[in-house]
Amino acid sequence: MSRAIRAALAAAALLSCALSAPKADAAFFPGVVFDYGGKYDKSFNEGVLTGIERFRRETGVTYKALEISNDVQREQYLRRLAEHGADIILAVGFSQAPAVAKVAKEFPEIKFTLIDGVVKLPNVQSILFSEQEGSYLVGMLAALSSKTHTVGFVGGMDIPLIRRFACGYEQGVKAVAPDDHVITNMVGTTPAAWSDPTRGGELAKSQFDRGVDVVFAAAGQSGIGVLQAAKDAGKLSIGVDSNQNHLFPGSVLTSMVKRVDVAAYNAIKAAQDGTWQPGVRTLGLKEDGVGWALDENNAKLVTPEMKAELDAASAEIQAGTRKVANYDETNGCKY
Repeated sequence: MSRAIRAALAAAALLSCALSAPKADAAFFPGVVFDYGGKYDKSFNEGVLTGIERFRRETGVTYKALEISNDVQREQYLRRLAEHGADIILAVGFSQAPAVAKVAKEFPEIKFTLIDGVVKLPNVQSILFSEQEGSYLVGMLAALSSKTHTVGFVGGMDIPLIRRFACGYEQGVKAVAPDDHVITNMVGTTPAAWSDPTRGGELAKSQFDRGVDVVFAAAGQSGIGVLQAAKDAGKLSIGVDSNQNHLFPGSVLTSMVKRVDVAAYNAIKAAQDGTWQPGVRTLGLKEDGVGWALDENNAKLVTPEMKAELDAASAEIQAGTRKVANYDETNGCKY
């Protein structure tokens, strides 16, 4: 028997054991399927984990969490959780949309929450974020901090979602310094781009060689390589999704926080309370869905004047008096 077949059988056995006993009728049972990178990716997936762990601590309710290692497992794991009577299933990441669309139709009585994607079915809640708004603010901070007037962006998989980050970032940079240069690179065009920190670090080093002194990484696990490269080179980096300031204190300028933790917590709590509703929701600055992180790890890097400038811009974006173009809506980065 080949090593690959043995590994597949072992994974199936572990999954079967993890879900061997269906829930008791009276027990509330949430499930979650994490995407590539796993629940400890220090970024997007881990943000969701923070939210569901908060729910577990507050309520004492346990959950089943599954982590995919190949594309087929998305549908397989969603269906397995549904077959074992999950009350709500969180599907983490836009790539899970096709699997959610298929499995949700098969189990119309079960609630599905898709984070970062859209499926329009009566038992699916889709949660999106205005990444361009939070990215705009960290772009401003990058320009305010840059000494070379050249800043960088390293994205993960080259998809419209990541272009949304990049476009918002560029707009923020240009709002502060119209003549500053923004260098953009993507790790790749396949899902493997989310989990290649070596490649992320290489791209960051290439940007440093071209004059970049602040780089924003929106690349999942690959972004950790960017942050490490910046630390090693004495440059500044910007984290993403979770607050990554603590990973390299004094080197991470800030993090563009995407509150997937709040989205995950609220979805499960609403399902438990009976207030969960299907449909599409978009969370931006106004809804506290995105933002930027300021804490003890980066406080010395952000002056009061910088913070005041970002706070003023945030207020204007929320009020609608300052517009941030959405890459998806403008068919490109047009502003």
